[in-house]
Amino acid sequence: MAKGINRVVLIGNLGKDPELTHTQSGLAIAKLSLATTEGKKNSAGAWEDVTEWHNVVLFGKTAEVAGANLLKGAQVCIEGKIQYDSWDSD
Repeated sequence: MAKGINRVVLIGNLGKDPELTHTQSGLAIAKLSLATTEGKKNSAGAWEDVTEWHNVVLFGKTAEVAGANLLKGAQVCIEGKIQYDSWDSD
């Protein structure tokens, strides 16, 4: 039996053009800045838009296609998993 599920679906708009780079071995990497907006009631009971920004990283052929075809403002649907990375800057 599965111990858990790590699955996410985001639908929103790109805040800037994808940043496409390649590793030394040639693997394509695309970085996206994705905005999702939803309506929520504020403390006064009025509806207001709340925007969340998501940093998305794509790899391989998916990254190449995104880099070649997506532009700032495009609406996209991203399906994947959440993974947090950390590193030291030396």
